[in-house]
Amino acid sequence: MPTVPTAEEILDRSFRRAAKKMAEKSNKERANTDFVRAVGAAVHDRLVYIIRGFPEFENLPPFYREMTDILFGIEKIKQSLGAVGWAAKHTKMVGNQLVLQSRKAEDTLVVRKRAVARLASMVHQIDKDLRFLNEVRNVLRKLPNIEDTFTIVIAGYPNVGKSSFIRKVSSAEPEVASYPFTTKGIIVGHRVMGREKIQFVDTPGILDRPAEERNAIERQALSAMMNVANVILFILDPSEHCGYQMDVQLRLLEEVKGMVQVPVIVAANKSDLTTADGYLSMSTQAGVGVEEVLATILTHKPEQVEKKRERSADIRSPLPTKPEEVVMEVNADNPEGGRRKRPKKPRKPRTIVPDETS
Repeated sequence: MPTVPTAEEILDRSFRRAAKKMAEKSNKERANTDFVRAVGAAVHDRLVYIIRGFPEFENLPPFYREMTDILFGIEKIKQSLGAVGWAAKHTKMVGNQLVLQSRKAEDTLVVRKRAVARLASMVHQIDKDLRFLNEVRNVLRKLPNIEDTFTIVIAGYPNVGKSSFIRKVSSAEPEVASYPFTTKGIIVGHRVMGREKIQFVDTPGILDRPAEERNAIERQALSAMMNVANVILFILDPSEHCGYQMDVQLRLLEEVKGMVQVPVIVAANKSDLTTADGYLSMSTQAGVGVEEVLATILTHKPEQVEKKRERSADIRSPLPTKPEEVVMEVNADNPEGGRRKRPKKPRKPRTIVPDETS
């Protein structure tokens, strides 16, 4: 998404663009008229560019759609985009109207000043919307890159070996991305297996403490993260070197099981220090048992991929078969949304008259 300029920045840029065109005119009256038209067109074009820089929220993957709604409210974003669409439509309209007035006026400079004042007033009316949309843009562009592929979300208390597990199983160095709900970075790792990619996600500050320690927004963020999980890997530390007693870890495990509708695989880490009966055993430090844990997780892959496909089919909105059949336009009359889809009119078939001389 491109940077969303303020009202003043849009006007400054539009005036400079119009002034260049005005400098090319030798006729002063014509120059003033063209200046008004150019300012209106420049403001319109910039506002339309801002609207088109935002995604169609209904078509976003569930994780990004929920995160956007949690952080800002999708309806609020749509209202601001609708306000920008309104301004785009009316700045061009006002510019054209004042051009017609200037042609009949004795003093086109007066009309030009009046036009500039009206256009500036309209753009300043949406300055709060522009600043809000730029804030949205700055946060959304920093969200972690969660791909739409088979995803294993890692849970467990801090220092149990979650990030170590991801580093052991990932094909490359895991990415540490910013996350709006924690000062720590979300860790995302990938492993390529044949033609497929497996994704591992650790969310510090979200799945590493009980519900009573999470605020309302963190609980919503947890719900969004659960939407991307095909399997949960919950890691225990029976040695308790992580700083949390085993009974506390097990209570968090039961809580996580109650929150999700996907398989929860439990693995006891630090097997080189101690063991825990009844759980898969591994040592991320020594690299022992890690691949066996991953193999157990992947036994759930076919079933979970099919379930995810069914869920996606239930919520997927119908889309046109050919992208070129849809034209995006500013929906300036609808304050609830910034854009709408309008099908192109079919072309009339061309009539071919046969050559009678042949």
